[in-house]
Amino acid sequence: MRCGWATSALDYIDYHDREWGRPVTGDDQVFERITLEAFQSGLSWITILRKRENFRAAFAGFSIPAVASFGEEDVTRLLGDAGIIRNRAKIEATIANARAALGLGLSDLVWKHADPASPVPATLADVPAQTPGSKALAKELKSHGFRFVGPTTAYALMQAIGLVDDHVADCWTRRGR
Repeated sequence: MRCGWATSALDYIDYHDREWGRPVTGDDQVFERITLEAFQSGLSWITILRKRENFRAAFAGFSIPAVASFGEEDVTRLLGDAGIIRNRAKIEATIANARAALGLGLSDLVWKHADPASPVPATLADVPAQTPGSKALAKELKSHGFRFVGPTTAYALMQAIGLVDDHVADCWTRRGR
């Protein structure tokens, strides 16, 4: 048994079974997830999954120092890259977010918002779109200059990197099984 959202495509099954909800740490790794969640805003997650390797190549493997050094030439290059989502605001936000993350200890900042005691959702209907914790995380990231990190995006990040475990109660990947 899997979470219902994960059964419609092989890409979703693989992501669900191997990655979603498992702890991710490290500044560059957390930066990658923040970036991908921001690019997903308004789109289907499968679109991002299928372009993920292109994003990694386009954004220097999500190395915070490398992306922070991007300039207008890089913005132009990225706007011409059909392998990623070509949205100027999201591209510029990614560069600004990398600059904000320099020396911040991004992984530690994000992980202090972990909620291991979050309720176990019985069904997908029990999974919230945002929580007080995601509102606090979004507010803190914004206070450091991050963009495209509202409470819903912050909650998707929290789910993706294991700050909360939103695998439904009967999902085989739920922690503690």
